[in-house]
Amino acid sequence: MERARHPDRPRAHSYLDASFVWREPISGDRCGGTDPGMLCGFGHRSDGSTVAYAAQCGTPTTPAGFRTAARLVRLADRLAIPVLTLIDTPGAANDAEAERTGAGAAIADLFAAVASARVPLTSLLIGEGGSGGALAAPDNSWATPDSYFAVTAPEAAAAILKRGTADIATTADQLRLRPQDLVDLGVVRGIVHP
Repeated sequence: MERARHPDRPRAHSYLDASFVWREPISGDRCGGTDPGMLCGFGHRSDGSTVAYAAQCGTPTTPAGFRTAARLVRLADRLAIPVLTLIDTPGAANDAEAERTGAGAAIADLFAAVASARVPLTSLLIGEGGSGGALAAPDNSWATPDSYFAVTAPEAAAAILKRGTADIATTADQLRLRPQDLVDLGVVRGIVHP
């Protein structure tokens, strides 16, 4: 868990720079909102192929970010371009502004776009994969060694279970959120060593 939160680990920008020769970003949800923590666009690879990407940048994803990602997935599907998602978020934004701007509906719409897409979708967990905020492809998700995926963060789970801060590490072990645990549970297909 500490490795997934380490400030010096590779972030979405590093993965995108390593994957694409050039990128053409799209921004905004067409409802007036933007989320700087969600990078979306189309990347051109050195082999000449194009891939759509939606990359979370380690911050809580806002409704505008989910709507922008849904817009990208639908556009990529119309253009028959495969989609890559990079997962790195503690979860969906859950403040009053997120609720006011439709967090639940935005998350549901994104997952409907993912579920109905006919193009291949691949997800790579590169940091925190928190709750419903994680943009995971249902059948083609992978993890890096510096990542974790959980319904809730270990700190929140310990609090829910009325455990102290000394029990957070034990709670994390019980959640089985580490990359090898995710492989063993069938949540991800394997561990990718970048």
